[in-house]
Amino acid sequence: MRTAKFGLGAVVRHRIYPFRGIVFDVDPVFDNTEEWWLAIPEEMRPRKDQPFYHLFAENAESEYVAYVSEQNLVPDTSGEALRHTGIADLFERDAEGVYRLRTSPAN
Repeated sequence: MRTAKFGLGAVVRHRIYPFRGIVFDVDPVFDNTEEWWLAIPEEMRPRKDQPFYHLFAENAESEYVAYVSEQNLVPDTSGEALRHTGIADLFERDAEGVYRLRTSPAN
């Protein structure tokens, strides 16, 4: 098992698919259903022995929660704010554009 590359609040994007998001939880290794894993085409199926990230994700059309392997994520350096409605419950964005865990509940 290795240390996760991205921490809570990290803004990332998928290396293949056009979506980006913010990390709100990390599994040190795969922790989803076998059915979910097998639904991924075999030639694209990620290894299970790596961190997997829960993201508040978004693309041009929608917002959703994604579960993504570390090998498929890269840092998002665009500096653009994310719009996902779930973000405000857990994070606040500081003056530098960094997302930090809230210390008190959102109003």
